Amino acid sequence: MATLNDLRDLKSASAEGPAEADLPAPQRDAFGRAYATGKRKNAIARVWIKPGNGKLTVNGRDGTVYFARPVLRMIINQPFLLSDRMDQFDVVCSVVGGGLSGQAGAVRHGIATALTLYEPGLRPNLKHAGLLTRDARVVERKKYGRHKARRGMQWAKR
Repeated sequence: MATLNDLRDLKSASAEGPAEADLPAPQRDAFGRAYATGKRKNAIARVWIKPGNGKLTVNGRDGTVYFARPVLRMIINQPFLLSDRMDQFDVVCSVVGGGLSGQAGAVRHGIATALTLYEPGLRPNLKHAGLLTRDARVVERKKYGRHKARRGMQWAKR
């Protein structure tokens, strides 16, 4: 049976956070890349990250050309800013479905997940910021007998 001192030691060890030995091994392919899938609304992004100088390629095009609006580029760079890894990784991704805003969210989700696979020590910061959680909000389907998902028919007796 565990003594009170043993329990205190266990509690203090767990309060310090995970040790280096407790972290899972990095998951990289033969080319040194980490792969992850990101999703947002109806957009799906397949993302590969590897060490480099911060180049972003989306569907074979430059990232600044594909995501022309500064807000979308800011969304994509959030995982790198939170983990202090700006301009340290090259990102290659292919995105399908949705609009540009959903695609940017999908790429952000994929980058954050790939960073945790490349460097497992970055997971707590990214998890706390909510970047590893898939945003489940999607457009509600249209129901029969209604104009839109919830908008009913317009009716007036006179």
